[in-house]
Amino acid sequence: MSITKASELEGMKAISEVVAITLKQMREYAKVGMSTKELDEYGGELLRSYGAKSAPYETYEFPGWTCISLNHEIAHGIPASHKILKEGDLVNIDVSAEMNGFWADNGGSFVLGKDLNGHQKLVDASHRILKKAISQIRDGVPVAEIGHLIETEAIRSGYVVIENLAGHGVGRSLHESPDILNYGDPHNKEIFKKNSVVAVETFISTKSNIANEMKDGWTLVGNKGGYVTQHEHTILITDGEPVILTASNGI
Repeated sequence: MSITKASELEGMKAISEVVAITLKQMREYAKVGMSTKELDEYGGELLRSYGAKSAPYETYEFPGWTCISLNHEIAHGIPASHKILKEGDLVNIDVSAEMNGFWADNGGSFVLGKDLNGHQKLVDASHRILKKAISQIRDGVPVAEIGHLIETEAIRSGYVVIENLAGHGVGRSLHESPDILNYGDPHNKEIFKKNSVVAVETFISTKSNIANEMKDGWTLVGNKGGYVTQHEHTILITDGEPVILTASNGI
């Protein structure tokens, strides 16, 4: 969306703070031996306590309040009582919600407890690349330029990107234009515009470059295996440094 008045900015700040704090508290609440269903219920309670509604549930009737993906799962993991968190798991939590007509989105991958499986390097790369990408976004910058930056930084770090998942505009609905791919599409002539709101996210992968949907109709896994990390912020574009509306998530 494009911010045109102060009330819209306040609305976006409010819902962005809600999803950011919910993500942060869910990450801190996650413990070895807990099911992803229990973690998701905690996140749903947090959203309701703020007066917010789960965006994936409201928009797509997703079977959970948040998306929680484990290890080989890339995104859209369905919370379940049989999915038990273990030491060293690679966990991704994606929290998006609506409140008072405004929508915001954020997510992040982390290693639960000790890094038994060597995932921290991948997590750090995704975090670092997102930070660098956001720092370059401002009014007039081509969308494809940021995608190129993400892919270049991934390759430089020894990884690849997921090509069929993308960041996106957000604000009056969960997914709006533009799509912000993790690679530079030469056919995309769109530019970032001042006062618009977007959710920028990285999908950094050890092997796979395409996300495929599993038989459950939701969970995404890589076409070549391996692991993927994602980090995401909702930001407001300016003619200088963007404003990270979901900064409270601690990513």
